[in-house]
Amino acid sequence: MTPERRRDILQISLPIVAGMTSQNLLNLVDAWMVGALGATALAAVGLASFVNFMAVSFLTGFSPAVQTLAARRVGQGRMSEVAVPLNGGLRLSLWIGVPLAVLGWWGAEALMTLLTPDPAVIAEGEGYLQWRLLSVAAVGMNFCYRGYWSAIKRTQVYMVTLFVMNAFNVPISFGLIHGLWGLPQMGTAGAGLGTSISVLIGTAFYVIYAYRHARPHGYLRAVPSADENRALLRLGVPSAVQQLMFSGGFTVLFWMIARIGTAELAVSHILITLMLTLILPSVGFGIAAATLASQALGRGDVDDAAQAAWDTYRIAIWVYLAAGLPMVLAPEWLLGWFLHEPATLALGVVPLQLLGLMMAGDGLGIILMQALLGAGASRYVMWVATGLQWGLFLPLVGWLGPVSGLGLTVVWLAMAAYRLLQAGFFVVAWRRRHWARIQL
Repeated sequence: MTPERRRDILQISLPIVAGMTSQNLLNLVDAWMVGALGATALAAVGLASFVNFMAVSFLTGFSPAVQTLAARRVGQGRMSEVAVPLNGGLRLSLWIGVPLAVLGWWGAEALMTLLTPDPAVIAEGEGYLQWRLLSVAAVGMNFCYRGYWSAIKRTQVYMVTLFVMNAFNVPISFGLIHGLWGLPQMGTAGAGLGTSISVLIGTAFYVIYAYRHARPHGYLRAVPSADENRALLRLGVPSAVQQLMFSGGFTVLFWMIARIGTAELAVSHILITLMLTLILPSVGFGIAAATLASQALGRGDVDDAAQAAWDTYRIAIWVYLAAGLPMVLAPEWLLGWFLHEPATLALGVVPLQLLGLMMAGDGLGIILMQALLGAGASRYVMWVATGLQWGLFLPLVGWLGPVSGLGLTVVWLAMAAYRLLQAGFFVVAWRRRHWARIQL
């Protein structure tokens, strides 16, 4: 690996990793704040969070499409057109996100009722979900901006924006939860409203910054042509469907775990939040691999595109090992920050250790998934990820958990097997290089 390649990987990935880590640490802070309200509130927020995740996931799937098309234009030297895919992604986010937010607001209670039989969990989760859904369109727009800044190797803009959002989110959410500083006491609903306010602040920051710095690339100047819109949809729709099915799968998973017990649901909320905190930085490294691969393909250099993913993993693996070690060796200490009842905490010890053990393999899978998206293989990614999750993992969990009653540990054994199998599929696909023949 050349020093220039190492610098490129770190320049793109580290701000993404820092930004994602800060966002997921904020999710842990939210869990800590809500956890003070009790296990029922924590379970409700966990369930509602994944309903919201499902609502926004279709929109976030357009981010890789924006990144791929913008990075390909950079590689081709078409700098005045780099922001045109961003313009198309922002328009799609508004067209889809605004009606979705309205429908979700009015259907929040029905959605919660479908997912849990516990009236207390429904009551706590409804208000939180309604306020989170307020910012659905803004979340989609923010992800499109991330795709653009990643394509031009300026991911520090994404990092700074998340820092700004987090700086507002913590005091606003804490104040709304507990009724401090003259704010209304809203409980779990206050956590949802505080998060949405911070997301809208982030969108405003992106709009202002892009208007000042991205206009030479065509930002808000050029409307995508019919061919460009088709390319955006051809890449974005499979990715969006995959994200929707992925988040929907986690919502179904939470529904299944809710049938095992409320304590198991509360533990799973913490486990998933920890998983995303420690695994989602893989997306940062994957975005670096995707940008470098897409730019190389724009130059016509297939060998350099293929090597980009492996070089990225050589750097990222040390992060996975460092993050996974505390999960394996000190699970009680980590869980003790969020779970205060000894019996509930004990349920999460072995599952957390399993998460720590699978991190390096799952991280490779995430990097290669993003690299395949950067090469334009979004359909393959959709079929593999969706097929394994819905065709294997979820039926297995349904049989092992609610039906057979084998408990939470077996559910997370199935999770580890599914994630590592998915990584194996992406390794084989990247080595075969069929993605190099995709025309954009």
